Amino acid sequence: MTMEFTDRVTRVEPSATLAISALATELEQEGADVVDLSVGEPDFPTPQNIVDAGQDAMDAGHTGYTTSAGILKLREAISEKLAADGLDHGPEEIIVTPGAKQALYEIIQALVQDGDEVALLDPAWVSYEAMVKMAGGDLTRVDLSETEFQLEPALDDLEAAVSDETELLIVNSPSNPTGAVYTDAALEGVRDLAVEHDITVISDEIYKEITYGVEPTSLGTLEGMAERTITVNGFSKAYSMTGWRLGYFAGPKDLIDQAGKLHSHSVSSAVNFVQHAGVEALENTDDAVADMVEAFGERRELVIDLLDDHGVDVAVPDGAFYMMLPVADDDQAWCEGAIEDAHVATVPGSAFGTPGYARISYAASEERLEEGIERLAEEGYL
Repeated sequence: MTMEFTDRVTRVEPSATLAISALATELEQEGADVVDLSVGEPDFPTPQNIVDAGQDAMDAGHTGYTTSAGILKLREAISEKLAADGLDHGPEEIIVTPGAKQALYEIIQALVQDGDEVALLDPAWVSYEAMVKMAGGDLTRVDLSETEFQLEPALDDLEAAVSDETELLIVNSPSNPTGAVYTDAALEGVRDLAVEHDITVISDEIYKEITYGVEPTSLGTLEGMAERTITVNGFSKAYSMTGWRLGYFAGPKDLIDQAGKLHSHSVSSAVNFVQHAGVEALENTDDAVADMVEAFGERRELVIDLLDDHGVDVAVPDGAFYMMLPVADDDQAWCEGAIEDAHVATVPGSAFGTPGYARISYAASEERLEEGIERLAEEGYL
């Protein structure tokens, strides 16, 4: 029997980041000591108070289904968190999802259909492209590599790329993979174009709590954006809860109603006791988050200094825990060679729409970061 697969599946490639991670795991199973700088996962354990809250919730019997949109207590806590960021969304305008990735998938499926135009700011997280293609959308891309990955100097390029035909624009600040935090002037430029062309905007703010000396602005707080912005966030990065799979999105009620259909017919709801742990994360974990962000900041400085020692200049990230390393034009071959020869795992920039770079994650110990950079230098990759 020969199975025939749908276009929506065959038109996309597997996740490049997960593919590199799988290769690193395979080498480790063969006995190699791999410095994995490819995965967007904090190396800190989940804060103990969150773990305890999850265990307490299980002990209390919170192991069954919840309402599809999520328990009210968590949606209220999210609403309060968003209000502190300047966003006005009541619990009825929030859906809790098994990870922010699921939130993005549901939004795109609800808004994008065959032939719809979706604009991305490159480099862009790898799964945006796949999600748009699975929905049947067409991509318009704006290259930010010539402006040190900042949007403000490239607003003319964005203006040229979008039109009345643009259905959706995805903005990710702080950015994966660059760590760029877009200025208020850049976001105001986005606002002006979105209003002019009646474009809906996804503001992916999964790294909003991880910044260094800057305060990121939530796009939905700008005048004229409340009814056309869908804000996405989650618990994986700031609270080191990657495996817990907990995220959310907030937006206009009509979007919530429509995306909620997909949510209820697919995942049903996020895990019950994990949602209770999410309440604890939002309400009682600020100090632990601050400690992790401080450590990330120190690692950022370390990697910048190490690369500088080898004559490598990089755009300094203001948020997240990534930076883009300029490499050979064939970045795929560079990354494959780096993991095979130096046993250092990175992700090719072409996976994010920007060839000639490799993304490195500094969500690793200082010792491993030093080891990884030294290996790359010794094997001639720097």
